[in-house]
Amino acid sequence: MSERVIAPRNRGFLFLDSHPAGCERLVEDMWAGVPAAAGTPDRAPVALIVGSSAGYGLAATIAGLARAGIRGIGVCFEKAPTERRTATAGWYRTAATAALARRHGREMVFLNGDAFSDSMKNQVADLIERRFGGRLDHLIYSVAAPRRTDPDTGRVYTSVLKPIGEPHRTKTLVFDDHGAAEVKEVETRPAEGDDTYQTLTVMGGADWERWIEHLAGRDLLADGFTTVALSYIGSALTAAIYRQGTIGTAKAHLEQTARSLDERLGPFVGGRAVTSVNGAAVTQSSTAIPGIALYVGLLRGVLGDALVPPIAQLTELWDQLTGARPFGLDGEGRVRLDSWELDPAVQEVVTERWNAATTDTIAGLADLDWFRAEVERLYGFAVPGVDYAAPVETAVPWPDAGHTG
Repeated sequence: MSERVIAPRNRGFLFLDSHPAGCERLVEDMWAGVPAAAGTPDRAPVALIVGSSAGYGLAATIAGLARAGIRGIGVCFEKAPTERRTATAGWYRTAATAALARRHGREMVFLNGDAFSDSMKNQVADLIERRFGGRLDHLIYSVAAPRRTDPDTGRVYTSVLKPIGEPHRTKTLVFDDHGAAEVKEVETRPAEGDDTYQTLTVMGGADWERWIEHLAGRDLLADGFTTVALSYIGSALTAAIYRQGTIGTAKAHLEQTARSLDERLGPFVGGRAVTSVNGAAVTQSSTAIPGIALYVGLLRGVLGDALVPPIAQLTELWDQLTGARPFGLDGEGRVRLDSWELDPAVQEVVTERWNAATTDTIAGLADLDWFRAEVERLYGFAVPGVDYAAPVETAVPWPDAGHTG
């Protein structure tokens, strides 16, 4: 037994430990928030979610299980508990998701390892072949990673969050050691050398395409196979560091990859490939981007409960993937789940608040309590209904891949 009381310890938006009971309750609440589908599919679709343990990938996994009745495989990279530290929050979220899937009779296997590697692709292909009927219906790709090792060359590429061309100054939101909010200006130096190429190689469409080619090479794509890479565009307020920066170049490459895959999948299996542009959310990846914390806090201040959480967005995406409703594509062929965020009237008010935001005024402009709690919930803290004064077991095992649901 490795029970202990876990208190939140953090450096900025990064927490040193995570809370197993809080992560479990968070997953249960997300599942409970998914409306039941109108009917039961004739056959449970087989799905692969690459990046299944956090953010939109976690939402895709839970919504797929609860709404679309999927079975299949989730791939992620998480750290196990040790004597000194808890496991990562994604480890506990995955264990909780697997337990819920079993409880609802869903067959879902979770694999922990490097999604960029060919060995993981082989492991997934073998599972699809021997356990899931040899045919994959859906692949959702949701990977945000700091680095990638090229399977062909062994070279390690590193992604960076930098503007292109000129330094960029922006407002950003930070909290001091006592939890007080402060609005600061920060400057980010522009990309140098091959920064942009390296970021594109990590966060662009190369690995997504490699997954599709690998599975197609094993003859594992079902007729009508669909695949979606999750993406983000965001506001003009954050464009210089995001959509027009190194990460934006990678997202543009992701969209280009979707068009290329779509052209090939159509004649091959009658399939589709698209990107899904999701709306803003507090995630472990987004909090690392300068300005995003301030922007999302202000957005919540404007929209309140009308801000659409990831689980609701991914529920809508699964309805489109399974044909419950038609694909809602823009002129670039992208699924758009961010219209609520980029509504011009909403953006006008957010921009006004952004321009007025200072340390003295921020409390009246942004929903700071919500934002602070959302960051803590990423690690299993600040979840309603959890007794944080009680000891909790930290040595939670990884879900047993041999359990069939």
